[in-house]
Amino acid sequence: MIGRVLKHYKIESLLGKGGMGVVYKAVDVRLQRPVALKMLAPNVVANPDRRTRFLREAQSAAALTHPAIAQVYDIDEAEGSIFIAMEYVDGKTVSRLIADGELDILGAVEIARQIAEGLAKAHEAGILHRDIKSDNIMVTKDGHAKLLDFGLAKLLEPATDAPGTSGLPDRTLTRGHGQTIPGAVMGTISYMSPEQARGQDLDPRSDIFSLGIVLYEMATGELPFKGETPLDTMHAIAYEEARPVTVIRKDLPPHVHRIVSRCLRKKPEDRYPDARALAVDLKRLEQDLETGTRRSLPAGERLKAWTERLVSSIPYGNKGLVLAVAAVVVSVALLIVRVNLGSLIGPAVIGLLIYRSARNRKRQMLKKFSQKMATFPDVR
Repeated sequence: MIGRVLKHYKIESLLGKGGMGVVYKAVDVRLQRPVALKMLAPNVVANPDRRTRFLREAQSAAALTHPAIAQVYDIDEAEGSIFIAMEYVDGKTVSRLIADGELDILGAVEIARQIAEGLAKAHEAGILHRDIKSDNIMVTKDGHAKLLDFGLAKLLEPATDAPGTSGLPDRTLTRGHGQTIPGAVMGTISYMSPEQARGQDLDPRSDIFSLGIVLYEMATGELPFKGETPLDTMHAIAYEEARPVTVIRKDLPPHVHRIVSRCLRKKPEDRYPDARALAVDLKRLEQDLETGTRRSLPAGERLKAWTERLVSSIPYGNKGLVLAVAAVVVSVALLIVRVNLGSLIGPAVIGLLIYRSARNRKRQMLKKFSQKMATFPDVR
């Protein structure tokens, strides 16, 4: 394809490949400007309903104009393939910046704030991104963040009239880092919200959760939810709490943890109500970091943060904390009343059974979760 001309776009070089197709750097010969040309794989738009839905969504995305959103210039077809001409962003992805160690906490907060402002604009227009991840955020050489691929995630939904998908919610599962499998649970696994992992309906707060994961990753260099298999990771997202960022990096301001923690609440209603509110909070933190201001958390927030750190350090999380407290209470009670050791055999057996049940609970929940996911199409 290098050197060929599609309509008025001359292809110059290959930028990358993915599950949706191939991306080239090209030149718009009419306007003499560089563009990113995404050639969609034929199988992605093979279904007529999916194709129509995608074109409608892409047209809506093209109407979005914001400094933090990579502009969609054109959608066209040539030689039997649909392509999208988008703004060419000369810079690095956030994932590359993290890997190269080029992000400090101020830079991370600034990027998150810019993206939150872009999301607010999109959400107010009724458009969700659905696939926010560090690979989908580019940062230019002068520090401007750009969110890529707005409107493209909708393309990955199974067609409603496709065999075996009737009545199922929108789902697309992605394996690994950026590989997408049409027809399962929508999103990139490590960046999914709990409602995405469960195949439920999404609203703007799902994007807020995913942006929280990106901010966590920028601040700590690691992802908050990990597992040995994709299903382990999805289970962690749906049911487990992330380690506080201030446990991983003790030099981080407590307000970083407060913001990340609120983004990563399991229940959507416990997160920021919208991206605009998140952007305001990030802007305040950004100003504090720039001026060196260290604002302490209110007493209630400090207690909450301390509890979260304690829970994250104990096996089995909240249930482990409850078991530990119960064990201490029972031990103190036994010392006070000086109970005969022989009478403790029964309670000891019961305690052992409770411990084994708690230890195996995650395995049992994962088994149930796997059985549920097995009913979704194309999850292998």
